Amino acid sequence: MPGPLEGIRIMEFAGIGPAPFCGMMLADHGAEVIRIDRIGGPQRSVDLLVNPLARSHKSIAIDMKKTEGVALARDVAKSSDGLIEGFRPGVMERLGLGPDILLKDNPKLVYGRMTGWGQTGPLAVAAGHDINYIALTGALHTCGRDGAPPTPPVNYLGDFGGGGMLLAFGMAAGLLAVKNGASGQVIDCAMTDGSALLMAMTWGMLASGQWKDERGANWLDTGSHFYDAYETKDGRWVSIGSIEPQFYGLLRDKLGLAEDPDFDAQLDREAWPHLKEKLKSVFKTKTREEWCVLMEGSDVCFAPVLTLDEAPRHRHNAARETFVRVDGAVQPAPAPRYSATPAGTPRAAPKAGADADAVLASIGRKDAAALREAGVIG
Repeated sequence: MPGPLEGIRIMEFAGIGPAPFCGMMLADHGAEVIRIDRIGGPQRSVDLLVNPLARSHKSIAIDMKKTEGVALARDVAKSSDGLIEGFRPGVMERLGLGPDILLKDNPKLVYGRMTGWGQTGPLAVAAGHDINYIALTGALHTCGRDGAPPTPPVNYLGDFGGGGMLLAFGMAAGLLAVKNGASGQVIDCAMTDGSALLMAMTWGMLASGQWKDERGANWLDTGSHFYDAYETKDGRWVSIGSIEPQFYGLLRDKLGLAEDPDFDAQLDREAWPHLKEKLKSVFKTKTREEWCVLMEGSDVCFAPVLTLDEAPRHRHNAARETFVRVDGAVQPAPAPRYSATPAGTPRAAPKAGADADAVLASIGRKDAAALREAGVIG
């Protein structure tokens, strides 16, 4: 199936992490994403045997140190609706491919720029990674348990949630604006901005006096007994999120704690540590599977904590086809889902330069052999 972005062409400069994730999302939903790999210089693509972030792409490898290579990249940009790059501020300008030049070539181009600190500000040109960006916005401060160091949530929060996914939204919004008559523009997507945005509800609770500015002291950050993960008899884990009174009441029923008065004051913060210790003892009386039989599918708000090996095989994920196999490897399926323009099954990531002839033909260039002989493309 073509997907809702069929007919949209995106030019993506090869990189790592959030910018490729944005490209993956757009490709998943039908856009033609052409990855510009570099020859004659260091590659920035992740050297993975299986690379989901580059799935369903096309690739052309260009030597950006050659004038002809830069000119070729400009030609591809002229034919594109959008562009994604994840370099530090100034890199694209030094290549001769900055937004001032490319938007002059193609006034309707949506030029997406993915960085950690943003295009402006005192830290704009400094190196950094996900952990640094989420630290600066306060997000990392909220991750972890009471008395423990801040715990990085892998690189989901900055790179992907606050970075690549936010840029995908920005690109879609920019493309829609062009369709509605606006000109092309630059999308300045910073992981600091994005990780701060993901905390909108937390900031609202803080302003309302419902959030303590301490780690592991709140409803949702492992401070409460009714929203946490618990170890089971067999050394595995289950999760509960019994926030609402009716769900909390059902949890008590399922655990045999309905008559225990200690659990009556659900929101008494002072009682939380004691109640959590009680729940730890209860959950260790049964195996994870036994708890699943008792609670899964109920309104307790319960789920087993599955490993990466187990998750694709769970009956719910299997029924929804939440995971797919691409080139023999398990990957998350495209999301979200559409009723009229469903996304197709992703294709395996291309080898660098694999689609050079097709890309050149699509922009009216018939000199692939000469460019290859000159080392402009590889």
